[in-house]
Amino acid sequence: MKQFAWARAGRSYLLPGAALAAGLAALATGILPLPAFAGLAGRTVPILAFVLAMSLVTELVDEAGLFRAVTGRLAALGRGRVFTLWLLVIALATVSTVFLSLDTTAVLVTPVVVLLAMHAGIPPLPFALTSIWLANTASLLLPVSNLTNLLAQERLGLSPVQFAGLVWAPALVGLLVPITLLWLAFRRDLRGLYRPRPVRPASDRPLLLLAAGTLVVLLPALVSGLPVQYPALAAAVFLLAVFLRRRPQALRWSMVPWRPLMLTAGLFMLMEALHANGLTQLLDGVAGSGEALPALLQLAGVGAGAANAVNNLPAYLALEPVADSPARLAALLIGVNLGPLVSPWASLATLLWHERLRVLNVPVRWGGFALAGLVALLLTLPLAVLALWAVSGMQ
Repeated sequence: MKQFAWARAGRSYLLPGAALAAGLAALATGILPLPAFAGLAGRTVPILAFVLAMSLVTELVDEAGLFRAVTGRLAALGRGRVFTLWLLVIALATVSTVFLSLDTTAVLVTPVVVLLAMHAGIPPLPFALTSIWLANTASLLLPVSNLTNLLAQERLGLSPVQFAGLVWAPALVGLLVPITLLWLAFRRDLRGLYRPRPVRPASDRPLLLLAAGTLVVLLPALVSGLPVQYPALAAAVFLLAVFLRRRPQALRWSMVPWRPLMLTAGLFMLMEALHANGLTQLLDGVAGSGEALPALLQLAGVGAGAANAVNNLPAYLALEPVADSPARLAALLIGVNLGPLVSPWASLATLLWHERLRVLNVPVRWGGFALAGLVALLLTLPLAVLALWAVSGMQ
């Protein structure tokens, strides 16, 4: 059994390790020139530091029992009505995605809301699909919501409030259209009543309160205009110190997001190497130009197609240089953030979500997932681009 676990862990590191090795090989052979690598490092090291810090914060907050406490409270607030409980799950998934990132929703919110549904005798699929659709489509509003947003914010030089001012209209579409489609698809399952389970008290209430207080301080700091890695690192250091004091046995190396860090660093280097060798010129004709509605639709569509073909991060990195204005960059974000709804590999969040469902023995039919996601994509993406174009024209 232990050998099987080690083999599965080894396979999970295969792709991230290969991406990092390929990036290092490109640097060593000169395919990625040193000046280009230096510029890339200056831009991306702070972002990788933020990813590391926020992963530790969310893991430690979860270890303190905050997500379980919140979902237990949601079950009580639902007052036994399934539809009300679903609306509260939507609120939880949206807040988690916007302020803590889509991966947090996929990894930490998904299992607690699915278990909440199962314990209440509710079909878990509507709750599971709600968590992953909103993990992707609600990840447009703030820089911290998605790694692609952080890259776009750094390129545009916008504050978090200015960034939200650029994308608020398509972000609203990305929230409302999927929710409407989910209700239409599962309205029968979302009727009726359930019996809330008693909320179990936290095993370490002071630790829970310290974790909650850390988030209360951290969330406004992330949108204050400070470089986001600094408050995230401060929160991570504080929580690590608290756990070393109160529950050192809970700390483990698996809390460090090794795979995402390796994969992201490797993809950064590989895409920079491709751009240094002519990728930008190759994509100029495919991505179009200008800020007219057809041009924005073209760029968003190419971004969504590339995200579902490979993954949203390399899709963004490949197309970023041809998104040469705020409106075009926002259209690209619509494609790579709202678009990864069809293929399981379109975003890392979807793969992490499926891993959590597999552990919980909740089956997913990928054919049905892809078909439903395609319908959502075909409705959400054009409306989001239309909203962006309409708001951009007013500015």
